[in-house]
Amino acid sequence: MKKKPSTPLSREAEAFIEMLSAERGASRNTTAAYGADLKDLEAFLARRKQKPANAGADALRAYLKSLDYVGMTPRTVARRLSVMRQFFRFLLAERIREDDPASTLDSPRLGRPLPKVLSREEVDRLIEACRRDDDLGRMATLLEILYATGLRVSELVTLPLVAVERDPTVLVVRGKGNKERLVPLSDPARAAIASWLHMRAARLEEGEKSRYLFPSRGRTGHLTRQRFAQLLKEAALAAGIDPARVSPHVLRHAFASHLLEGGADLRSVQLMLGHADIATTQIYTHVLDEKLRALVQDKHPLARRSRKRAG
Repeated sequence: MKKKPSTPLSREAEAFIEMLSAERGASRNTTAAYGADLKDLEAFLARRKQKPANAGADALRAYLKSLDYVGMTPRTVARRLSVMRQFFRFLLAERIREDDPASTLDSPRLGRPLPKVLSREEVDRLIEACRRDDDLGRMATLLEILYATGLRVSELVTLPLVAVERDPTVLVVRGKGNKERLVPLSDPARAAIASWLHMRAARLEEGEKSRYLFPSRGRTGHLTRQRFAQLLKEAALAAGIDPARVSPHVLRHAFASHLLEGGADLRSVQLMLGHADIATTQIYTHVLDEKLRALVQDKHPLARRSRKRAG
Protein backbone atom coordinates (compact mmCIF):
# COMPACT_ATOMS: atom_id res chain seq x y z
CA MET A 1 0.00 0.00 0.00
CA LYS A 2 1.43 3.36 -1.05
CA LYS A 3 1.98 5.99 1.59
CA LYS A 4 -0.06 9.13 1.21
CA PRO A 5 2.34 11.90 0.17
CA SER A 6 2.87 14.44 2.92
CA THR A 7 1.65 17.99 2.34
CA PRO A 8 4.54 20.40 1.73
CA LEU A 9 5.05 23.39 4.00
CA SER A 10 3.41 26.64 3.04
CA ARG A 11 5.53 29.39 1.52
CA GLU A 12 5.26 31.32 4.79
CA ALA A 13 6.55 28.39 6.81
CA GLU A 14 9.37 27.77 4.33
CA ALA A 15 10.38 31.43 4.61
CA PHE A 16 10.36 31.14 8.40
CA ILE A 17 12.60 28.05 8.30
CA GLU A 18 15.00 29.81 5.94
CA MET A 19 15.16 32.76 8.34
CA LEU A 20 16.01 30.44 11.24
CA SER A 21 18.90 28.99 9.27
CA ALA A 22 20.23 32.18 7.71
CA GLU A 23 19.75 34.72 10.51
CA ARG A 24 19.82 32.63 13.68
CA GLY A 25 22.25 29.96 12.53
CA ALA A 26 19.84 27.14 13.48
CA SER A 27 21.22 23.64 12.93
CA ARG A 28 19.80 21.19 10.42
CA ASN A 29 18.24 19.16 13.24
CA THR A 30 16.56 22.26 14.66
CA THR A 31 15.13 23.39 11.34
CA ALA A 32 13.91 19.85 10.63
CA ALA A 33 12.15 19.70 14.00
CA TYR A 34 10.56 23.13 13.49
CA GLY A 35 9.48 22.12 10.00
CA ALA A 36 7.82 18.93 11.29
CA ASP A 37 5.97 20.87 13.99
CA LEU A 38 4.73 23.48 11.53
CA LYS A 39 3.69 20.81 9.03
CA ASP A 40 1.53 19.22 11.72
CA LEU A 41 -0.01 22.60 12.59
CA GLU A 42 -0.74 23.42 8.95
CA ALA A 43 -2.34 20.01 8.37
CA PHE A 44 -4.65 20.65 11.33
CA LEU A 45 -5.56 24.10 10.04
CA ALA A 46 -6.17 22.72 6.53
CA ARG A 47 -8.80 20.34 7.93
CA ARG A 48 -10.56 23.45 9.25
CA LYS A 49 -10.20 25.19 5.86
CA GLN A 50 -7.71 27.65 7.33
CA LYS A 51 -4.12 28.74 6.76
CA PRO A 52 -1.52 30.37 9.02
CA ALA A 53 -2.21 33.69 7.28
CA ASN A 54 -5.84 33.75 8.46
CA ALA A 55 -6.08 31.38 11.43
CA GLY A 56 -7.40 32.89 14.65
CA ALA A 57 -6.49 32.27 18.28
CA ASP A 58 -9.45 29.87 18.67
CA ALA A 59 -8.06 27.61 15.94
CA LEU A 60 -4.64 27.59 17.61
CA ARG A 61 -6.19 26.74 20.98
CA ALA A 62 -8.08 23.90 19.32
CA TYR A 63 -4.81 22.63 17.90
CA LEU A 64 -3.11 22.66 21.31
CA LYS A 65 -6.12 20.89 22.80
CA SER A 66 -5.85 18.20 20.12
CA LEU A 67 -2.23 17.58 21.15
CA ASP A 68 -3.33 17.07 24.72
CA TYR A 69 -6.09 14.71 23.54
CA VAL A 70 -3.64 12.40 21.75
CA GLY A 71 -1.54 12.15 24.90
CA MET A 72 1.38 14.51 24.25
CA THR A 73 3.26 15.49 27.39
CA PRO A 74 2.97 19.08 28.63
CA ARG A 75 6.66 19.56 27.81
CA THR A 76 6.12 18.55 24.17
CA VAL A 77 3.04 20.76 23.90
CA ALA A 78 5.08 23.66 25.33
CA ARG A 79 7.71 23.10 22.65
CA ARG A 80 5.06 23.15 19.90
CA LEU A 81 3.63 26.34 21.36
CA SER A 82 7.08 27.95 21.35
CA VAL A 83 7.45 27.16 17.64
CA MET A 84 4.01 28.60 16.94
CA ARG A 85 4.80 31.82 18.81
CA GLN A 86 8.03 32.33 16.89
CA PHE A 87 6.29 31.56 13.60
CA PHE A 88 3.42 34.00 14.10
CA ARG A 89 5.77 36.73 15.35
CA PHE A 90 7.64 36.20 12.08
CA LEU A 91 4.42 36.52 10.06
CA LEU A 92 3.61 39.77 11.92
CA ALA A 93 7.12 41.18 11.34
CA GLU A 94 6.92 40.30 7.64
CA ARG A 95 3.48 41.97 7.43
CA ILE A 96 1.90 38.75 6.25
CA ARG A 97 -0.47 39.21 9.18
CA GLU A 98 -1.65 42.30 11.00
CA ASP A 99 -1.98 40.54 14.33
CA ASP A 100 -0.37 37.75 16.36
CA PRO A 101 -2.99 35.16 17.40
CA ALA A 102 -0.39 33.11 19.33
CA SER A 103 0.37 35.95 21.74
CA THR A 104 -2.77 35.25 23.80
CA LEU A 105 -2.18 31.49 24.20
CA ASP A 106 -1.39 30.13 27.66
CA SER A 107 1.54 27.79 28.22
CA PRO A 108 0.76 24.36 29.67
CA ARG A 109 1.75 23.80 33.29
CA LEU A 110 4.87 21.73 33.19
CA GLY A 111 5.29 21.11 36.88
CA ARG A 112 8.71 20.37 38.29
CA PRO A 113 9.91 16.77 38.12
CA LEU A 114 10.54 15.33 41.56
CA PRO A 115 14.11 14.18 42.16
CA LYS A 116 14.79 10.45 42.18
CA VAL A 117 15.64 9.23 45.66
CA LEU A 118 16.97 5.96 47.05
CA SER A 119 15.72 4.58 50.34
CA ARG A 120 18.02 4.42 53.36
CA GLU A 121 18.14 0.65 53.04
CA GLU A 122 19.23 0.94 49.40
CA VAL A 123 22.00 3.38 50.30
CA ASP A 124 23.21 0.97 52.99
CA ARG A 125 23.24 -1.84 50.42
CA LEU A 126 25.28 0.29 48.02
CA ILE A 127 27.91 1.08 50.64
CA GLU A 128 28.03 -2.52 51.85
CA ALA A 129 28.51 -3.76 48.27
CA CYS A 130 31.50 -1.45 47.95
CA ARG A 131 32.99 -2.73 51.20
CA ARG A 132 32.75 -6.33 49.94
CA ASP A 133 34.39 -5.69 46.59
CA ASP A 134 36.39 -2.48 46.65
CA ASP A 135 39.76 -1.18 45.54
CA LEU A 136 41.40 -0.46 48.90
CA GLY A 137 38.26 1.09 50.32
CA ARG A 138 38.17 4.05 47.93
CA MET A 139 34.62 3.60 46.62
CA ALA A 140 33.13 2.97 50.06
CA THR A 141 34.80 6.16 51.30
CA LEU A 142 33.45 8.15 48.35
CA LEU A 143 29.92 6.93 49.05
CA GLU A 144 30.17 7.58 52.79
CA ILE A 145 31.30 11.15 52.14
CA LEU A 146 28.69 11.75 49.44
CA TYR A 147 25.81 10.43 51.53
CA ALA A 148 27.04 12.24 54.65
CA THR A 149 27.49 15.63 52.99
CA GLY A 150 25.41 15.83 49.79
CA LEU A 151 28.37 17.22 47.86
CA ARG A 152 28.13 17.78 44.14
CA VAL A 153 30.12 15.10 42.34
CA SER A 154 32.60 17.70 41.05
CA GLU A 155 33.17 18.85 44.63
CA LEU A 156 33.61 15.27 45.81
CA VAL A 157 36.21 14.07 43.33
CA THR A 158 38.30 17.24 43.67
CA LEU A 159 38.40 17.26 47.47
CA PRO A 160 41.92 18.32 48.52
CA LEU A 161 43.85 16.17 50.95
CA VAL A 162 44.18 19.08 53.38
CA ALA A 163 40.39 19.16 53.77
CA VAL A 164 40.37 15.92 55.76
CA GLU A 165 43.64 16.08 57.64
CA ARG A 166 43.49 15.98 61.46
CA ASP A 167 40.16 14.11 61.45
CA PRO A 168 37.85 17.11 60.92
CA THR A 169 34.23 17.15 62.09
CA VAL A 170 33.30 19.43 59.18
CA LEU A 171 34.42 19.80 55.58
CA VAL A 172 35.23 23.19 54.11
CA VAL A 173 33.87 22.92 50.57
CA ARG A 174 34.49 25.35 47.73
CA GLY A 175 31.45 25.17 45.48
CA LYS A 176 29.74 27.11 42.71
CA GLY A 177 30.88 30.69 42.30
CA ASN A 178 33.99 29.83 44.32
CA LYS A 179 31.89 30.15 47.50
CA GLU A 180 32.94 28.26 50.60
CA ARG A 181 30.53 26.42 52.88
CA LEU A 182 30.84 24.18 55.92
CA VAL A 183 29.34 20.68 55.83
CA PRO A 184 29.34 18.40 58.91
CA LEU A 185 30.94 14.94 58.57
CA SER A 186 29.22 11.91 60.06
CA ASP A 187 31.13 9.44 62.23
CA PRO A 188 30.91 6.67 59.57
CA ALA A 189 32.33 9.09 56.97
CA ARG A 190 35.17 10.11 59.27
CA ALA A 191 35.99 6.46 59.98
CA ALA A 192 35.98 5.64 56.25
CA ILE A 193 38.27 8.59 55.52
CA ALA A 194 40.71 7.55 58.26
CA SER A 195 40.84 4.02 56.84
CA TRP A 196 41.26 5.32 53.28
CA LEU A 197 44.15 7.58 54.25
CA HIS A 198 46.10 4.52 55.40
CA MET A 199 45.47 2.80 52.04
CA ARG A 200 45.72 5.87 49.79
CA ALA A 201 49.51 5.70 49.45
CA ALA A 202 49.16 2.34 47.70
CA ARG A 203 47.57 4.11 44.71
CA LEU A 204 50.60 6.38 44.29
CA GLU A 205 53.99 5.56 42.84
CA GLU A 206 56.88 5.49 45.29
CA GLY A 207 57.77 9.06 46.14
CA GLU A 208 54.75 10.42 44.24
CA LYS A 209 52.59 13.04 45.92
CA SER A 210 49.11 14.33 45.17
CA ARG A 211 47.13 17.18 46.63
CA TYR A 212 43.84 15.33 46.05
CA LEU A 213 42.12 13.02 48.52
CA PHE A 214 41.26 10.67 45.64
CA PRO A 215 44.32 10.81 43.35
CA SER A 216 44.52 9.39 39.88
CA ARG A 217 47.31 8.94 37.36
CA GLY A 218 45.10 10.47 34.69
CA ARG A 219 45.42 13.94 33.19
CA THR A 220 43.35 15.66 35.89
CA GLY A 221 45.32 14.14 38.74
CA HIS A 222 42.14 13.09 40.52
CA LEU A 223 39.32 10.60 40.05
CA THR A 224 37.04 11.91 37.30
CA ARG A 225 33.28 12.40 37.54
CA GLN A 226 32.75 10.01 34.65
CA ARG A 227 34.80 7.23 36.28
CA PHE A 228 33.02 7.68 39.59
CA ALA A 229 29.62 7.47 37.89
CA GLN A 230 30.74 4.27 36.13
CA LEU A 231 31.93 2.73 39.43
CA LEU A 232 28.63 3.72 41.02
CA LYS A 233 26.67 1.82 38.36
CA GLU A 234 28.83 -1.24 39.04
CA ALA A 235 28.16 -0.89 42.77
CA ALA A 236 24.41 -0.71 42.08
CA LEU A 237 24.56 -3.98 40.15
CA ALA A 238 26.47 -5.62 43.00
CA ALA A 239 23.87 -4.35 45.47
CA GLY A 240 20.94 -5.64 43.40
CA ILE A 241 19.68 -2.16 42.52
CA ASP A 242 18.71 -1.07 39.01
CA PRO A 243 21.72 1.00 37.81
CA ALA A 244 19.34 3.31 35.94
CA ARG A 245 18.08 4.52 39.34
CA VAL A 246 21.53 5.36 40.68
CA SER A 247 23.76 8.35 39.95
CA PRO A 248 25.91 10.71 42.01
CA HIS A 249 23.11 13.27 41.94
CA VAL A 250 20.59 10.70 43.19
CA LEU A 251 22.76 10.21 46.29
CA ARG A 252 22.79 13.99 46.77
CA HIS A 253 18.99 13.88 46.62
CA ALA A 254 18.96 11.01 49.14
CA PHE A 255 21.11 13.04 51.54
CA ALA A 256 18.71 15.99 51.45
CA SER A 257 15.49 13.97 51.57
CA HIS A 258 16.63 11.74 54.42
CA LEU A 259 17.76 14.77 56.43
CA LEU A 260 14.34 16.39 56.05
CA GLU A 261 12.64 13.11 56.95
CA GLY A 262 14.71 13.12 60.12
CA GLY A 263 13.49 16.58 61.09
CA ALA A 264 16.24 18.87 59.74
CA ASP A 265 15.07 22.38 58.89
CA LEU A 266 15.03 23.53 55.28
CA ARG A 267 17.46 26.40 55.80
CA SER A 268 20.16 24.08 57.21
CA VAL A 269 19.76 21.68 54.29
CA GLN A 270 20.01 24.62 51.87
CA LEU A 271 23.31 25.72 53.41
CA MET A 272 24.77 22.21 53.31
CA LEU A 273 23.76 21.69 49.67
CA GLY A 274 25.12 25.09 48.68
CA HIS A 275 21.86 26.23 47.06
CA ALA A 276 21.81 29.98 46.41
CA ASP A 277 18.00 30.04 46.56
CA ILE A 278 15.95 28.16 49.16
CA ALA A 279 13.29 27.58 46.49
CA THR A 280 15.68 25.05 44.92
CA THR A 281 15.83 23.16 48.21
CA GLN A 282 12.05 23.18 48.64
CA ILE A 283 11.66 20.55 45.91
CA TYR A 284 12.61 17.98 48.55
CA THR A 285 9.58 18.88 50.63
CA HIS A 286 7.46 17.75 47.67
CA VAL A 287 9.23 14.39 47.77
CA LEU A 288 8.18 14.08 51.41
CA ASP A 289 4.62 15.07 50.50
CA GLU A 290 4.51 12.26 47.93
CA LYS A 291 5.84 9.74 50.48
CA LEU A 292 3.30 10.83 53.08
CA ARG A 293 0.48 10.59 50.54
CA ALA A 294 1.58 7.07 49.57
CA LEU A 295 1.84 6.13 53.25
CA VAL A 296 -1.72 7.25 53.91
CA GLN A 297 -2.98 5.41 50.82
CA ASP A 298 -1.24 2.17 51.83
CA LYS A 299 -1.57 2.17 55.62
CA HIS A 300 -4.55 4.25 56.71
CA PRO A 301 -7.53 2.05 57.76
CA LEU A 302 -10.05 4.22 55.91
CA ALA A 303 -7.99 4.02 52.71
CA ARG A 304 -7.84 0.23 52.98
CA ARG A 305 -11.58 0.07 53.61
CA SER A 306 -12.35 2.19 50.56
CA ARG A 307 -10.19 -0.09 48.39
CA LYS A 308 -12.11 -3.15 49.64
CA ARG A 309 -15.41 -1.48 48.74
CA ALA A 310 -14.09 -0.60 45.30
CA GLY A 311 -13.04 -4.24 44.81
